[in-house]
Amino acid sequence: MMSARSFGNYDLAGALADLIDNSVKAKAKNVWITCRYNDGEPIVVIRDDGHGMSEEELHDAMRPASTNPTSERTANDLGRFGWGLKSASFSQCRKLTVLSSQDYVLSGAVWDLDNIEEWTMGVYTNRQAKDLLTSPFEGGHGTEIIWQKCDRLSEGRSVNSIGFNEVIRIATDKLALIFHRLIEGKSRKYHKLNIVVNDIALGAYDPFYSEHPACQIREKETIVISGKRLVVQPYILPHHSKLSEDEYERMQGSEGIVRNQGFYVYRNDRLIIHGTWFGLAKHGELSQLARISINIPNSMDDLWKITVDKSDAQLPSALKKRLRQIVEGLKTRSTRVHQGKGGNLDDRRAISVWARHVKHNEIKYSINKKHPVINKLLVSDLATEVNFALQLIQQNFPVAEFSTDASSERDQIYQGTFSRSEIVRLLDQTIPEVMANTGQDSLKRTIDILKRTEPFNKNWKIVEEYIAKKGWQL
Repeated sequence: MMSARSFGNYDLAGALADLIDNSVKAKAKNVWITCRYNDGEPIVVIRDDGHGMSEEELHDAMRPASTNPTSERTANDLGRFGWGLKSASFSQCRKLTVLSSQDYVLSGAVWDLDNIEEWTMGVYTNRQAKDLLTSPFEGGHGTEIIWQKCDRLSEGRSVNSIGFNEVIRIATDKLALIFHRLIEGKSRKYHKLNIVVNDIALGAYDPFYSEHPACQIREKETIVISGKRLVVQPYILPHHSKLSEDEYERMQGSEGIVRNQGFYVYRNDRLIIHGTWFGLAKHGELSQLARISINIPNSMDDLWKITVDKSDAQLPSALKKRLRQIVEGLKTRSTRVHQGKGGNLDDRRAISVWARHVKHNEIKYSINKKHPVINKLLVSDLATEVNFALQLIQQNFPVAEFSTDASSERDQIYQGTFSRSEIVRLLDQTIPEVMANTGQDSLKRTIDILKRTEPFNKNWKIVEEYIAKKGWQL
């Protein structure tokens, strides 16, 4: 039982997700999670309105390794090894209590790792179970799980209340991602699931932004392996210039947007692994908007080598060739989204960074000295040095190398794009300079100029948010 504490690689979100899997199997429509700091001795309660368990079913569920992972299971079963309830709970606590009601008959059992004598599980009488229950189950059915002695969750009582709340927040965000299809009601296998953490209902986090008008949803493909079907759905996410600040921050996650590209593998519409290319490609700037959903049935667990904590899987060899082809095509499209945000000299009204000149059948590119950011430097005390630097850049533009790359490696050319924070810093520098030169009605004219000026014209949503925060009226 002590060894069970180290099975898998559970964090709080992973442990809670395993218990929610059981709630989904029990056809629960609601899952309520309460996490109390309790003066450094956290208590966690997970409660659902599923069909509950009889006393015999409860005792069997509490038995370690209660099911054979090779046994055939129903198509909507999210379990696998019969360890989830125990290993997930013990990864966070030392005392696990389960109370379950079926047809108004309440049963209860407990494992206390500090009090195991000859593998004796504690069994509660009906009255004892009622005293422990938070409140009676509506309709006479449901399950309540109580974690106590949460030494792992409290990190040996070293976590203060602020740190504890941060752990809960991170776990909540992860659950919104893991179960987003069920929370949205988009799963064909399960009905809509409501998850409430500390009295706040979770909103689904769709990692593909599939409802966003700028999301590119590519053609869905069904692949059959050994008579079993999996569904592959590629997406190109919206460029950050099309997103609000909150949407972009969430898209980045804790490790940045580059780390979140790649495959998102779902098992029966429940996310188990994401942000990996399985060795078929490298994480890079050009492919940062590429994400591919793969939905597999639970009958493919062995083929995908699903781990006990359902947080990892391995790509079957039979899939590698086809998925590599899908990845290459998607990375090309992601590249084009980024390239489309670069400079564009076709719009004659736009105030571009570069200017293109054609004279006597000769083409010349020069830096546009009328661009407000550059012009600001040219009227400063450093004007002479800036002019010389601009001339140096223009005359040493690598024409031959660029021509070769543009003809043979066009999809690999990437100059980078401004981040949201960089655009905000540019606005801080540019707006005062433009307003100083526009005279009366300066705000209206400044906004008109910004709409035509690179890179603001291609990141207008960010500019609008900036203006709104300043309290200015468009």
